[in-house]
Amino acid sequence: MGKFIIEGGQRLQGSIQPQGAKNEALQVISAVLLTDQKVVINNIPDIKDVNKLIELLGDLGVKVEKIGFESYSFQADNVKMDYLETQKFQEQAGGLRGSVMILGPLVARFGKALLPQPGGDKIGRRRLDTHFIGLEALGAKFNYDPSKHFYSITAQRLKGANMLLDEASVTGTANILMAAVLAEGTTTIFNAACEPYLMQLSKMLNRMGAKIEGVGSNLLTVHGVNKLNGTEHTLLADMIEVGSFIGMAAMTKSEILIKNADVAELGMIPQIFKRMGIQLEMRGDDIFVPAQDHYEIESFIDGSIMTIADAPWPGFTPDLISIALVTATQAKGSVLIHQKMFESRLFFVDKLIDMGAQIILCDPHRATVIGLDRKMPLRGIQMTSPDIRAGVALLIAALSAEGKSVIHNIEQIDRGYQNLEIRLQQLGAKITREV
Repeated sequence: MGKFIIEGGQRLQGSIQPQGAKNEALQVISAVLLTDQKVVINNIPDIKDVNKLIELLGDLGVKVEKIGFESYSFQADNVKMDYLETQKFQEQAGGLRGSVMILGPLVARFGKALLPQPGGDKIGRRRLDTHFIGLEALGAKFNYDPSKHFYSITAQRLKGANMLLDEASVTGTANILMAAVLAEGTTTIFNAACEPYLMQLSKMLNRMGAKIEGVGSNLLTVHGVNKLNGTEHTLLADMIEVGSFIGMAAMTKSEILIKNADVAELGMIPQIFKRMGIQLEMRGDDIFVPAQDHYEIESFIDGSIMTIADAPWPGFTPDLISIALVTATQAKGSVLIHQKMFESRLFFVDKLIDMGAQIILCDPHRATVIGLDRKMPLRGIQMTSPDIRAGVALLIAALSAEGKSVIHNIEQIDRGYQNLEIRLQQLGAKITREV
């Protein structure tokens, strides 16, 4: 396993551009299975999870061609459905959380889909019920073999239905939406997720000939069509990278310009960091973060301590809870961090406590951070990355800490962040990778 070696305490300076959005990529790349025509997708990040999905599609028979820097063309005109029953597919899909996104397109177009229970982060149980309940509402038959941890779905022809999702699942909504566009009749999806990435997927599908109404709302109406065409699509900037860079700039007292951040699509992210006392200046689609020796967390109007909690869009994304938590450790003031969705996502805080942070882990979902206002700098330690977002939070802590830190299991970080150490080196960070 690889590791990062970081010499902390360096002020960074310069500009950095976020990669294409990982979570959007997993959805729109899966959507190429809905048509036999060519689909071109731009701004695809060069990260493990996305590359694994592209490789899986290639082995499934999709013609994949890299046509430029971060641009690919896909053509699913000769999909080999027998591949779903091979041992190689089981290993590929089982090691990739995003593989679940191929279910909707496959069952809609080919009437069949198989999938092993997907792997991925160790951040707590991430159930797939919403995906399967939605596909069943469209007429698919679902079976789960608990001895083999294998899912199978079949359908002769999906039919439109009215459904109320039990949770506003982003990936669940995307899977149901991709299935519904080729279903017979009209589908209404209430309590749909409405993240920018869902909006992007919906707009892409509409350009392909789908008929989706209510894009950007939590009520989607889909009029099924018989066939979809090809299109060209460009991914948004990854909002999680944008938030990570804001937190990194604050923690390291650095002046950083975040280029091409798709500011209009960031929702509450800038607002939450501003509540933590971080100065941000919007320059068109760029975000300028000035160097700050101190930043102070706001209190609520009645004087009680600030609570930062994740919530379905347009609330604060759960993928940035780890970043907000680590950023608070060197702020002035206290904050309650409430991670509602995943019961293991805060368990990395023991490493921050070892570094000198003042954090009380109240329970698996809540932690109180007592900001030290830089009076007690963090100290470098050896640690292991448990998941993508916690790994980057630990990396930000290491960049701000005194002395040397070593982060093991950086393959988790590589799943979501493209050439991260190279981009940080260009800002002046002292970080190296060792295998």
